[in-house]
Order: sequence, then C-alpha cells, then structure tokens
Amino acid sequence: MSSSAAPRLPAPLAAFLARFPLKKHPRIPLPPNEYRPVKSSTLWLSPPLDGTDLLSADVECLKWQAYIALRGLKDIRVRFDVSPEGALEGRLPNIHVPLSESVLPKDDTEKDGDLLASQMIPTWVDARLGVDSSADENEGYLDESAKDESRAWVSLLEGTVHAALILSQPKPAYWYTLLFPPTKAEHRPVASLLTPPPAPLTGYLSLLPPWGTRISHSAIMAQYRDAIASLSERLGTDKWFLGSAEPTPLDALAFAYLHCILHSSDAVRIEVTKRVNLVAWEWRVRGVIRGAFIQ
Repeated sequence: MSSSAAPRLPAPLAAFLARFPLKKHPRIPLPPNEYRPVKSSTLWLSPPLDGTDLLSADVECLKWQAYIALRGLKDIRVRFDVSPEGALEGRLPNIHVPLSESVLPKDDTEKDGDLLASQMIPTWVDARLGVDSSADENEGYLDESAKDESRAWVSLLEGTVHAALILSQPKPAYWYTLLFPPTKAEHRPVASLLTPPPAPLTGYLSLLPPWGTRISHSAIMAQYRDAIASLSERLGTDKWFLGSAEPTPLDALAFAYLHCILHSSDAVRIEVTKRVNLVAWEWRVRGVIRGAFIQ
C-alpha cells in the first residue's frame, strides 16, 4: 500500500458533507476610484445621543472635541460610524489627518493620511496653529498657583464626578453583557476612580482572602454634590475657570462633564441645574464647540 495515497473519508461522512458543497465565486474587482486620500482632518468619535447632533455622548470623546474647538480650530469633520475596536489602541477618539498635517515621522508607503491617537491631538493642534504650547510654563493659566490648582480640579472631575456619572447610568441586562461584553475602552471600574480606594468586600479578619470592593453609592453621591457646589463657587461669574483670560484644558474637561451630566439621569443632573452659572456657562461654551465641527 502506497504511503502517499490520500486517505478516504468514510462513506457516511462523505455523503453528509456532499450536502454542503464549496462554491467558488469570481474575484470582485476594486472600483477604479478606490484610492481616496483624506482631504480634511476628521475626528473619529463615539456617537451622540441625537443623530443630528455633532457632540459625542462619550465624555472622553467630548473632552477632546472641546479641547480642539477651544483652541480655535474650525471646520473639523466628525464621523461616528467607527467602533472602538477599529480605533488605535482600541479606544476613541482618533483623528485622521492628511499627510500634509501629520506630526508622525514621514512614511513613503502611507498614502491615505495618518491616524493619530488622542494623546497626539495637542501636538497636532500646535502644528495647525503654528505654536508651541509647551513653551508656556503656566499652560495658559494666570500663574503657577492657578496651574497647580487646575491639577486638583482635574483630579476631582476625573475621579469623584466621573464615578458619580458612571453610577447614574443604567446598567445593561446581564444577558446583554454576555452577548456583547464591554470593550477595553468602555470597561473602567468605579473603584479605580476613587481616592482613597474602597475597602474589599471581605473583612481583614475573614477566613476568605480580600476580594471585590465595597463601593458606597451614598458616599460617592455626597462627594459629588460637594464637588459640583465647589465647582460652581469657583467659577462664579468668570468667563473661564480659574479666571483665565483664554480657555484652558480645564475648561474643555469641565464642559465635557457638565454637558454629559445635563444629559444624564436626574440623580446627577439636578445638582448642576441648581447652579445657574454652571448651566449658563455650559450653554455658552456648547455653542462655541458645536460651531467648530462639520459632518
């Protein structure tokens, strides 16, 4: 018996597989105009709540939208049909720029522009404006003291306020999370936002090792109410936070959170609507930011 003879399938299995023949189809030729290099900078974002709106419903995406608009750029295109899995590092936003605006090392093989992750957006904005923002030691704030204070406000917004915003959102059904598990970009445990970190579910004297986290919803909401009250008091009647003459990254971050809170549930929205200056400030800045983007 030759060792090179192909093995034969058992007759019952061959008869079963014959019911599912493999069919070959001709190759579909590419259209003659398949090469369409990007002509204008396009920001990839998570979709808005309203299909006609140009502002993303995701606070992280909205933060960068606000940053670009408050730096003074105009006519930036947006697209909302890209999922986080299709973005760099598995998270949005990304910005697709023409080669003439790229801040990456030149690549002769690239013809359709460059895709930049969110951390490259400040560098790209500087290049568009022809400035070097890193040359300003105070980063646009009045003085070094205001710059240091801005760090505390950023920590408060990205910590306590973000945690309250997450807790106020309805949780998807258990079966939905099994069918559509959250992406890496969407999965950000509330415990990682809190300072100090919450205690474990099991006590230190328990026979079980420390496991899980004990998150107090009431404690987070109490801290959130204090944070919003402090934010309103610090803004006062100023045009920009911390009395800055021009918008700063803190203003972009504050707008993103205030806008998302005002479009969230009553649990967090009421605290902002009580403060007239915060509502008026968000409304004014919203018009500036929305006017910077096209679709």
